[in-house]
Amino acid sequence: MNPRTQETCVPAYIAGCDGAHSTVRETLKIGFPGGAYAHLFYVADVEGSGAAMNGELHVALDTTDFLAVFPLKGEGRARLVGTVREEAEQQHENLSWNDVSKCVIEWMRIDVERLNWFSTYHVHHRVADHFRKGCAFMLGDAAHIHSPVGGQGMNTGIGDAVNLAWKLAAVLQGRADASLLESYEPERIAFARRLVATTDQAFTGVTSPGVIARLVRLDIVPLLIPPLSALTSVRRFLFRTVSQTAVNYRGSSLSEGRAGRVHGGDRLPWVKTELNGVDSDNFTPLTSPDWQVHVYGDAAPEIQTMCDGRKLPLHAFPWRPEMRRTGPRRNAVYLVRPDGYVALADPDASAAAVTSYLDARKLTPAR
Repeated sequence: MNPRTQETCVPAYIAGCDGAHSTVRETLKIGFPGGAYAHLFYVADVEGSGAAMNGELHVALDTTDFLAVFPLKGEGRARLVGTVREEAEQQHENLSWNDVSKCVIEWMRIDVERLNWFSTYHVHHRVADHFRKGCAFMLGDAAHIHSPVGGQGMNTGIGDAVNLAWKLAAVLQGRADASLLESYEPERIAFARRLVATTDQAFTGVTSPGVIARLVRLDIVPLLIPPLSALTSVRRFLFRTVSQTAVNYRGSSLSEGRAGRVHGGDRLPWVKTELNGVDSDNFTPLTSPDWQVHVYGDAAPEIQTMCDGRKLPLHAFPWRPEMRRTGPRRNAVYLVRPDGYVALADPDASAAAVTSYLDARKLTPAR
């Protein structure tokens, strides 16, 4: 195509995935309130050696410094995120590796042998006023930006995309009414606001020069972290938080019911199963990005008939007593969305409940 040629199209929908300086968001005049932290930070991909270059995540705190070491693929490779020296911040131009604060790097005994990439940036914390305006949607950094604490940025953006993608596909393929798209913003914006508020508090505590903040991060946190991290419940909580498997949409218009400990709007809990004597799990069917019904135990004949008529895949997993610990109720029916979240949890295993749910929302799972 000739680069000077202009082509005009009128799309049915547009997804603004164009970053923190989103042209889509700015064109639509959607507010992006928030602010920036005072410190100037750097990110550098390096090769080197030392105890902290061991393929694990390390975070180091000092009285005036901060350093995070993220392992990269390959031996002795890592991404460093830290602070630029205060006197160098005033330049704001032509900053280099020589301008970064080295005290934490030195006491962590990281020997940087090669610098592959370097950049500086201000950390912002912002959430768009809206994730949807008419036929336009905001996703990822165009919708929310926050500090790198917890490493949640990429996961959150992917979560936005998955949430919107199956809904757009259903509407464009004529398998759902356009009103389905109204659930995107309330499901994702609430989580984004909580995440930004949480990471803001954590990042402020990590980088604040105040006396109390220094006391907390240098004396109290190192004292409490080892015994707390030894507790299984704490490790499970941290895993569910960082992995975002604890995110739920219980307040969504698409969420109904409760069966066992599983609510409509919860992420489908992982359950170990056995099929023909071979260990398996209930996440294997989720490779098919469509609606499906799960039963943990025995599926009633009326459920099978309903699923056949609606062309809904039915997955009945033989009941095992240990399943109860993960949340599902024996013989209950769980209608699972294409993104792996439970739409309807019905303890009575009623085919009419599933049918009513789909009809009320004008959903046709398959064609």
